[in-house]
Amino acid sequence: MLKDSYKLQGQRSQLIKELQSMGITSPKVLKAMQAVPRHFFFPADFSDKAYQNIAFPIKGGQTISHPYTVAKQTELMDVQPGDKILEIGTGSGYQGAILKVLGADVYSIETVEVLHTQAKALFKKLGLDIVTILGDGSKGLPDVAPFDKIIMTAAAPNLNEVLTNQLKVNGKLVAPVGDLAVQKMIRVTRADDNAYTKTTHGDFNFVPLTGTYGWKN
Repeated sequence: MLKDSYKLQGQRSQLIKELQSMGITSPKVLKAMQAVPRHFFFPADFSDKAYQNIAFPIKGGQTISHPYTVAKQTELMDVQPGDKILEIGTGSGYQGAILKVLGADVYSIETVEVLHTQAKALFKKLGLDIVTILGDGSKGLPDVAPFDKIIMTAAAPNLNEVLTNQLKVNGKLVAPVGDLAVQKMIRVTRADDNAYTKTTHGDFNFVPLTGTYGWKN
């Protein structure tokens, strides 16, 4: 991965302390977020804002999520080295980079072509071997399934079996589900072929999921 300045490393360390104060406790998640320079995923003119705990607009009407949101979703997935993970919504590529640094095999699907193209190029520049796909993320990737983990980085109107059926037994799906104003962060664990458990982990606000099983205009 490319190096950055001591000043930016210091800003990132301050952000990690803030995330800890907000309840992020996983040492490996915090270590990964310390390792990945968030400013690489920001528009160049706004890199000074990269280590503030804020969401930020990017191309295609999308956003790069709050660092806290990225940390929380990652913590809920309990990523293990070698996990096969589907990310629905590549966006800037920041979340996918965190997952890769944690040792996952990442498949990331994006519907906005300009974001797909930019993220693919950035992953290559950073030396991150992430499979990028341009397509309808709401359908998942049935030809590549099953997955150990699935993460959605856009708000879904509901959880559908098209995605949960792509989990391995004991696999986890983490997704924001609800209306367009606010969503609950849901974690679904597949107990066996026909049984799932679901837990809820706070309120969040994401851009809407598009595609076949997303929000309709």
